[in-house]
Amino acid sequence: MENFAKYSKYYTDESFWKKMSRFAAKAGVKVAYIALLLYYVLMDDAIALKLKVTIVAALGYFIFPIDLIPDFAPIIGFTDDFSVLMVAYSIVKGEINDSHRQKAHKTLGEWFKGIDELQLHDIENGRDV
Repeated sequence: MENFAKYSKYYTDESFWKKMSRFAAKAGVKVAYIALLLYYVLMDDAIALKLKVTIVAALGYFIFPIDLIPDFAPIIGFTDDFSVLMVAYSIVKGEINDSHRQKAHKTLGEWFKGIDELQLHDIENGRDV
């Protein structure tokens, strides 16, 4: 994540929600769910600053307008974003609690109809990546 720390300057709450509102459907459930989980962990006052820095760097990369693989590229456009988000997720995974999950599920449910809770569980456990 050290290589991605420079992207933290691109993160703001506003830029995160703007990116999510514009690209959640195109990015897909996997990317959106992990991004939302990270966001809600970031908003938790009980989370250590070091972990928040990791999340901000990953979300900053997600928001950054120039990716290694452009987001508009069919099928593979969010592959690099997802990879960076998953690295951050793996670092903070132990801090994710039911409140974070519930908030992410609720928001995801507003964007995607018919979300299968088992699919989200599989995403969290790396079985649906």
